[in-house]
Amino acid sequence: MEIDLIVGTRPNFVKMATILHAINQFNRTREIFSYRLIHTGQHYDHALSGSFFEQLDIPSPDVNLEVGSGTQAEQTAGIMLAYEKLLLKTYSPTICLVVGDVTSTMACTLVAKKLNIKVAHVEAGIRSGDLSMPEKINRLVTDCLSNYFFTITQWASDNLIKSGIQAHKIELVGNTMIDTLLRHENRLFQPSCWSEYALRTKKYIVLTLHRPSNVDSPEQLEKILRIIENNSVGIPVIFPIHPRTKEKIKTLNLALGAIKPINPLSYLEFNYLVKNSGLVITDSGGITEEATLFRVPCITLRTTTERPETVEIGTNELIGDKLDKISSYIHLAFNRKWKSSSIPSFWDGQAAERIIQFLYDRLEP
Repeated sequence: MEIDLIVGTRPNFVKMATILHAINQFNRTREIFSYRLIHTGQHYDHALSGSFFEQLDIPSPDVNLEVGSGTQAEQTAGIMLAYEKLLLKTYSPTICLVVGDVTSTMACTLVAKKLNIKVAHVEAGIRSGDLSMPEKINRLVTDCLSNYFFTITQWASDNLIKSGIQAHKIELVGNTMIDTLLRHENRLFQPSCWSEYALRTKKYIVLTLHRPSNVDSPEQLEKILRIIENNSVGIPVIFPIHPRTKEKIKTLNLALGAIKPINPLSYLEFNYLVKNSGLVITDSGGITEEATLFRVPCITLRTTTERPETVEIGTNELIGDKLDKISSYIHLAFNRKWKSSSIPSFWDGQAAERIIQFLYDRLEP
């Protein structure tokens, strides 16, 4: 059985790492699966270096389509053209497996379906209700065309059922990102900022910002940073920052004080920082999952989330643009008065094994 494994961004590699591991484990007893790891090149990320692949114990991509950056339309078209050319030049796999909701996910799904190749979508059924997000459109299109649907929670499965997907095509498997984190948790290590800023366990905040609504407007970015700085009450705020955002901050008339911008961290370093923090402030969906696993209080600076389980039973609080809430939530976190939480069902490190077993049961003659 030939599988094309599609990745386009760094989070895709994190989610795919455990699937690669599960395939290799399955093949130890019976050589059933062969695969190509295909990187579309949607994001050129300096962090995707040899050390990144070594940390996650995954091979370098078999194919890099090298599409690069561009507008949504340019990237979608470029990925579709490059992936179709690869398929026509080489061979058609039994199945095309896509993860998440990035442009590569949708574009490769379109190409595969038009060439009559089955598509399996990992993290299917996730919904934010916000059509202004490109990721929302990518999810909807991918779920409309996929043949098999692997979900993180029952809520995601229910979303698919409501949209008309037949139940036998849906499998609640759990979270592959959590799989990868659990598998490498004992290998997390301190970043250099730990000693540089004399950090202590549960005595600092981790801040990440990348959504255009939060960082593209200098006024909005300054407002967020000023509120966090004014309410940090001397607690260090470690801010792994994208170079583009870093340049924007330089133009602001703002003394950062407790906010400590640092360069982006490796996967193992960043998750060490999250695990040992007292609070996370973010606009990233993936980080809310990691914070929930580690039972770390988390504030999300968005009005919607495609991961409601992190709010309903996890550690996450969604505050949208009500930035005045930051002060009270910082107080709750550092006075150990945060809401009680639990870890969602099936977030047990076995999601990838369930995916591979499902594909074997459905597709092996």
